[in-house]
Amino acid sequence: MKKYYFLAYFIVAIFIIPSFGLTAQTDTSKLYKVYQFNIDEEIAPPVWRKTKDAFKEAGEVNADLILIHMNTYGGLLDAADSIRTKILKSAIPVYVFIDNNAASAGALISIACDSIYMVSGANIGAATVVDQSGKPLPDKYQSYMRSMMRSTAEASGRDPQIAQAMVDPKIYVEGVSDTGQVLTFTASEAVKNGFCEGIANSQQEVLKLAGIKNYVIVKQQFTAIDKIIHFLINPMVSGILIMLIMGGIYFELQTPGVGFPLAAAVFGALLYFAPLYLEGLAEHWEILLFIVGLILIALEIFVIPGFGVAGILGITFVVAGLTLSMIGNVGFNFSGIPVTGILTSFFIVISAMFFAFIISMYLGKKVLTTTTFGHLALDTKQLASKGFTSSDKSYKNMVGKTGIARTILRPAGKVVIDNDVYDATAEVAYIDKGEKIKVTGYRTSQLIVAKL
Repeated sequence: MKKYYFLAYFIVAIFIIPSFGLTAQTDTSKLYKVYQFNIDEEIAPPVWRKTKDAFKEAGEVNADLILIHMNTYGGLLDAADSIRTKILKSAIPVYVFIDNNAASAGALISIACDSIYMVSGANIGAATVVDQSGKPLPDKYQSYMRSMMRSTAEASGRDPQIAQAMVDPKIYVEGVSDTGQVLTFTASEAVKNGFCEGIANSQQEVLKLAGIKNYVIVKQQFTAIDKIIHFLINPMVSGILIMLIMGGIYFELQTPGVGFPLAAAVFGALLYFAPLYLEGLAEHWEILLFIVGLILIALEIFVIPGFGVAGILGITFVVAGLTLSMIGNVGFNFSGIPVTGILTSFFIVISAMFFAFIISMYLGKKVLTTTTFGHLALDTKQLASKGFTSSDKSYKNMVGKTGIARTILRPAGKVVIDNDVYDATAEVAYIDKGEKIKVTGYRTSQLIVAKL
């Protein structure tokens, strides 16, 4: 009987066990669908849009793996935070292939991935939060970034102490970093310290190191609309559009009734808000805030004399509407939005408005006097030596007389003197309708008046 048992075991060993081996080999040689997209520019809203689209498409094609080909010096923290959160929550494994640089925000995104591969000579680290000039921000901003790097490293199974040493030069990691220096790894150092799974020179080598032999790569494709939206939501382009909006409004106020500057401002506003709205960044109330701000400014200029509450509120609302439309808050909930992201958006808006004002003043003088496109303004001089004059004896005789302001003078308007109506300009500030005035001089067929 034992012989029969032995014979049965022998048959199982010969025929059954190899079949299990063949089955395992078949599983490992399955066709992997790898979805690949690039992060090879500054981390900003266009990259966040690209990432969202990539993960959506990867799910639609049933990808087994997402591979990010990265080369970036960093960028905006709020966009990087959104991307790293997307990676951490992904049901599909995410690998990153660092082709030269993963600095600052790029390091944060890389650490969130399941596996990191680097080309020989590449670097990862230097994640200190800086302002537009490259100067490190105060410690409260660095503290937030340290926490984000630690939590990301913990979630991906990497050393959190090393991760935060990439932010803060005061953090010392024995045998890894020196005090006073922000940590940045080379490819070999990253492998040694568990921040890189291997060194590869191509995507094909990355997949080979990952043990994936049979695969097909699906690359991200962009439609024309996608390319246009990516272009328009770039922070630099947003700044130019803000300059167009403010410049158009300025020129319309300087030359009322022309229409073209106002049309340019409206066109700039559409190009600014439309892509941000489609991206889910600009909400209805933020756009409405901008419009109400413009209305308040118009009321201050044309209806309410002087410059007071309406004007200040109007400018505040315009700046707030433009700034908040660039960040990813949901309603009035700003939790999870990095302060640096809000400050960066505010800086872009303020800078664009300032340069718009300066450039508009400069162009206002040049455009009206240029002859390149023909005469846009009359430049014929009617000299007094040739018999031309802008005044007559009646205006000279008006000096010293008193009357009443028929309209608000802000500073120009109309006055009534001896039952006759005259064009007049206030000598100082403005004069309310119905106030008594006195003629102090005359210029270019207008009386110069002062409030009694």
